Amino acid sequence: MQTTAEGHASVVGAAGFPWDYWVFDPVPERKRVKNRVHWDVDLTGPDATALIAAGAMLLREPDETVGWWVLADPEGNEFCAFAPRRPA
Repeated sequence: MQTTAEGHASVVGAAGFPWDYWVFDPVPERKRVKNRVHWDVDLTGPDATALIAAGAMLLREPDETVGWWVLADPEGNEFCAFAPRRPA
């Protein structure tokens, strides 16, 4: 992930993306309603540590009910992160 001083962030060349890049632009308004779009992330490692280090906030860890992490970006938009699948 690349981030600029103005708060813009982008992901370029991520494996599995159907496009070349994904850009996140900050907006001046605070989040007021439920997300209009929900996205899931397949992690390359065993946990969400890299996403948290990049600024995501941990909302829920995997437990007996869910097997994934629920996180939020710095503006509060929620997303889910899944550990790599084990070979069958």
